[in-house]
Amino acid sequence: MESDNGLAGRGVFVVEDEPLVALMVEAMIEELGAVVIGSARRLSDALAFVAARHREIDVALLDLNLGGIDSYDVAQAAADQGIPVVFSTGYDDDAINEPWRSRPLLSKPFQLAQLEAALALAVASRSGRG
Repeated sequence: MESDNGLAGRGVFVVEDEPLVALMVEAMIEELGAVVIGSARRLSDALAFVAARHREIDVALLDLNLGGIDSYDVAQAAADQGIPVVFSTGYDDDAINEPWRSRPLLSKPFQLAQLEAALALAVASRSGRG
């Protein structure tokens, strides 16, 4: 029962350092009709994945805080490849650095509809760039 959200078959890269949260988010992404093409818990792994497989990534969902290290380097690597980014955080949006505040932000815990809206917005922004 997928809606026409533009996410069907889209490749999502998940960066989340909490394993249980990652599993929950990945299940939600698949429920929306998208495909989790990879996930990473650490900054170095995320950077390596973006470098190696950026052509497969339609949107990246990045936890803002990876065990005390922010994920802006991954966001920049993705942006450099034209990959839209959605941030997720347990902090308020003042915690996001100014250059990234225009990106969709999910406040944890989030619901399926919120995830769908943020991912759809990010994918649409990429499609609109032509």
